[in-house]
Amino acid sequence: MRNLFTFALTASHAYRPAPRASLAGLFLLAVCGAVSCRAAPVTNRVNVLNLVRTGQVEYNLSAKADMCDPATNIFQLEDGQLHISGRGYGYMATKQAFSDYHLIVEFKWGEHTWGSRKDSARDNGILVHAFGPHGACDGTWITSIEANIIEGGMGDIIVISSKLPDGTVLAPSVTCEIELDRDKELRWKRGAPRQTVTGGRVNWAKRDEDWVDRIGFRGKGDLDKPVGEWNRLEIIAKGDTLRYLFNGELVNEAFEVSPREGRVCIQTEAAEMIARRFELLPLDSKLTP
Repeated sequence: MRNLFTFALTASHAYRPAPRASLAGLFLLAVCGAVSCRAAPVTNRVNVLNLVRTGQVEYNLSAKADMCDPATNIFQLEDGQLHISGRGYGYMATKQAFSDYHLIVEFKWGEHTWGSRKDSARDNGILVHAFGPHGACDGTWITSIEANIIEGGMGDIIVISSKLPDGTVLAPSVTCEIELDRDKELRWKRGAPRQTVTGGRVNWAKRDEDWVDRIGFRGKGDLDKPVGEWNRLEIIAKGDTLRYLFNGELVNEAFEVSPREGRVCIQTEAAEMIARRFELLPLDSKLTP
């Protein structure tokens, strides 16, 4: 998700200490029931590509975006891989919710970018612990915690909060070890003081302070492979913690995560992307390679 995305509820630079958010927990059971998201710890391999093939996923796309192809055109299985055209803004979500897993996504960028983001950084993301109504945030996103997939920002944590029409606030929460970078943006640094975030972004450890929303951006510390080559994002959800690894390096981490379970989603944000692997494994699984 791009750097300056405006959330429906919260400012992206809130960093002051706060009590662990409980709203998500209070509303999780009531709201999740409407979208069949009862959580289950992962005890066997869950291949999300098979869930796509068997119709065990749902879609949400923004009707007000500058383009909105049908979901079945945006998310297509081709030769055993998930091809995301990028021609729309939204996501594909598992019908089932999960907890305690090791998620692995192997992906590469395609050639195409579209619309108002044609010349902007290639952008996408994985949403975890997703709950509540589809499109609760600005009609586009589901309440969740994102592992960002954007050129120059691989592994940023983004907390997506929402406000329902009746005024109910859905506010996930993470606690991270945080420092402020040169521009006073939040950045993960192991061992730094812990701060609780209920909306917005915690940049990955080496995000370039001179990041520009430009296609092909590469910072001095970026771990991205060249466009067309395969990258590997791992998300380890264990209890109330999250760890993000990108191409084998730990890039972000969160504690006191609330909620600690939910649906798993993959986004479309105007950039073509292909995923050859998208699966959840049990924690400490020997199936991880």
